[in-house]
Amino acid sequence: MCELDEQDKRIEQILGRFDMDVSEESSLKYMDYLKQNIEFPCQLTGIEDFPWEEYYVFGPGSKKEYEKLKKKQPSYTDTFNLISFENDLDENNGILVKVDRLSDKKKFLLPLADLKSTDEESKNYQLLDDYSVWFVNN
Repeated sequence: MCELDEQDKRIEQILGRFDMDVSEESSLKYMDYLKQNIEFPCQLTGIEDFPWEEYYVFGPGSKKEYEKLKKKQPSYTDTFNLISFENDLDENNGILVKVDRLSDKKKFLLPLADLKSTDEESKNYQLLDDYSVWFVNN
């Protein structure tokens, strides 16, 4: 419980208010904060399976087809380099970021809330975890 309290305090400080609701205004404020505080280079991976993967990870989809699709689509198991933030928010997914996959340099536009830093000891790890928790839970 103590960690959650500390996390709430950090998020509150970023937003400049106790109201934790996700809105366009609060999301833009959060994005500005992240743009100023994320350290580059920043390597990312998925927090959990991406929506397109659910059919294959938890459903009846074939493993062979899944492996074929992973070559064209981003997977939560991939490692990405953060390239930049999109300036506009996505109504359903919040902050979007441009990334390139390390294995083949393919570029993707992904919701930041679905990603985490690969370096758990970095400042980026906590920044991105705080954002994801805030976005998903509010």
